[in-house]
Amino acid sequence: MGGTCELTVDLDAINANLRLAARLAGGRTVLAAVKANAYGHGLVPVARSIEHSGSAQWLGVATVSEAVALRAAGITLPILKFTITLPDELPEALGADIVFTVGDEEAIDHLQRAASAVGIVAAVHLKIDTGMRRIGAHPADASRLARLIADSTSLELGGIYTHLPVSDTGDGDAFTRGQFAAIAAAARDVEAAVGPLEHVHAANSAAVLGHDLTGTSMVRPGIMVYGSYPDPSTPRAHALAPVLRWTSRVAFIKQVLAGETVGYGRDWTAPRDTWVATVNVGYGDGYSRLLSNRGHMLVDGTPRPVVGRVCMDQTMIDLGPEVPTVRVGDEAVLVGRSGEHEISVEDVAALMGSITYEVTCLITDRVHRRHVGGVSPSSTR
Repeated sequence: MGGTCELTVDLDAINANLRLAARLAGGRTVLAAVKANAYGHGLVPVARSIEHSGSAQWLGVATVSEAVALRAAGITLPILKFTITLPDELPEALGADIVFTVGDEEAIDHLQRAASAVGIVAAVHLKIDTGMRRIGAHPADASRLARLIADSTSLELGGIYTHLPVSDTGDGDAFTRGQFAAIAAAARDVEAAVGPLEHVHAANSAAVLGHDLTGTSMVRPGIMVYGSYPDPSTPRAHALAPVLRWTSRVAFIKQVLAGETVGYGRDWTAPRDTWVATVNVGYGDGYSRLLSNRGHMLVDGTPRPVVGRVCMDQTMIDLGPEVPTVRVGDEAVLVGRSGEHEISVEDVAALMGSITYEVTCLITDRVHRRHVGGVSPSSTR
């Protein structure tokens, strides 16, 4: 049974977006980013569908617990952990059969000691910092660090990669081209030092959608997999399949008289007699408080503005002055289509002054996830 507040995830659409990424990548290996609960869409069902359909050859996570959950669910695809694994996490991570990211001598040393202690050869991708300034080695250190990995009997270097901070905007094109050139040069240095690399990668969704991928052999689409563009300025030359529909239901309807206030802080005052519906969704579900007095929902195909502050569990919407035809139990669409109208993830992000990634990642575990299409429909939390 679905809950009052439900997220319907179209697995076929996810796989279609990955097939688009593969086509644009021109035969390069595709790694699907499924970190952060598959950007809020459900880690295990999404990964299982990807593996079964063959729409990607690798998966990407950010935490050890994500990798462990995938392995516990029987997922066998290679998994790259994008973040540095801390020493106390290494024993569990080594048991999950993941590919580790390292970016300096200290991380390499910790990993080789832990792998040696349990008699495992750990697979490694070396992260190169070409401009993100988050994690990774300076390109000038790439060959030296690669040699440290290659010389260890407990480590195996499978690739090098970098991350692109401005590939989603036209103003960042020159910087991004410079990053692609830098990772290609680092790859040449590494190969001169230790031999051929299986994987060289840099491209996130924006780069897959609009950049020259020369010099790389793998791509890492993330947000495009889930049906959204990385930035409002990203060219829409390639249509993405919409993936999710987020709904709740009307729980209460009352008349509010002109001059009366609604919600915490009393910061919305009815300009005329009107009818207000309470919907069972709030910031405890991931419906952002930033949507207070500015968001809207679709009820019976009609946009209804949010009035008052979004509460933890409930949000109020204005049905207008006429006696409503809306009834308790009716569907309220937070993201998706109803009748002739649609609210997109991009629409919600714009109202929040944020990005599409945050909109879906905010959706909490108490929102019931219903997965349709793909391998086998399932209903999970």
